[in-house]
Amino acid sequence: MEKQKTNRIGITGTQSVGKTTLVNALKELPQFKGYTFATERSQHLMSLGIPLNTDSTLKGQTVFLAERCGELMNDNIITDRTIIDVMAFTQNAASIDYIDKESFLDYASNFIKEYDYIFYVSPQNIPLEDNSIRETDEHFRELIDFTINNLISKYKYKIKNIVKISGTTQERIQQILNVTGL
Repeated sequence: MEKQKTNRIGITGTQSVGKTTLVNALKELPQFKGYTFATERSQHLMSLGIPLNTDSTLKGQTVFLAERCGELMNDNIITDRTIIDVMAFTQNAASIDYIDKESFLDYASNFIKEYDYIFYVSPQNIPLEDNSIRETDEHFRELIDFTINNLISKYKYKIKNIVKISGTTQERIQQILNVTGL
């Protein structure tokens, strides 16, 4: 029996670049009927007492990693965060020491290969919006974006397909459809 092709699609990028908006728009398309969609869980995790952004802890980032790994157990899924995002926030967490960061990144990188496609969204020309959860410091946003790009470069050999997308939500959708062939 032939195994059915999977499409595990992750959208990566720093905060406030439209990842959740994009995933919610993809949800409406017939090409993605039958897919699972995973969007913003930060508010729920924050309500559990898990520190976010610059206050992240090793334990908190481990919960985020477990969520991303859980998502990858679905055959056809589109997520508005990836393991690379978790790695970037871990790398920039003030409360996590260097050795723990390196160990975490080494371990987490093993799961990057589970994505069939990772689409990177740049913050270029996109204003930072405050949703009362995300960090609103522009410098921190730039730091996360810089780190995401470094991680993509460092672990490119583990990524099946990495594509930079840009433009309006509709333009991004078209780019995703073109790349995936859907």
